[in-house]
Amino acid sequence: MHSNSVPTIALLCAILLWSTNAVSQESRTVRPAKISKDEVAGTIFQRDDRTATTHPDGHQTESVTTRISSDGKFSSGMYRSGKTRFEINQPYGVDEFMFFLSGSVTLTSKDGSVMTVHAGEGVTMPKEWTGIWDTEIWVIYAPDNSASE
Repeated sequence: MHSNSVPTIALLCAILLWSTNAVSQESRTVRPAKISKDEVAGTIFQRDDRTATTHPDGHQTESVTTRISSDGKFSSGMYRSGKTRFEINQPYGVDEFMFFLSGSVTLTSKDGSVMTVHAGEGVTMPKEWTGIWDTEIWVIYAPDNSASE
């Protein structure tokens, strides 16, 4: 958990990057990834595979990847951060589905249209999207090989 008093939101994310290449079948057993109720409540950020980063502007992020597909084109997990507002002037970069477990975000698209996504709601961000992401915190998860901040 964050040591400061900044409210946090938790977010389940799935990034989809479609490919026309066939996915090879693995010979080992592949199992689904589950995030338990306790993990959703925040214990997931106590895992040994948690990644914590302090960015140059001082905001902190934490993430846990729960699944990366065998072709590297799909990933899921939870992420949280202390950033508040981003102007996204270049295309978002990935097609991403996000389900907000707590908190909210206001998305103002390039054309001026405004959408607010609250806890218990989901949003699909198209990779071509540009605009302003405004929230008490900023949250996204993208594997290093498929998207940039």
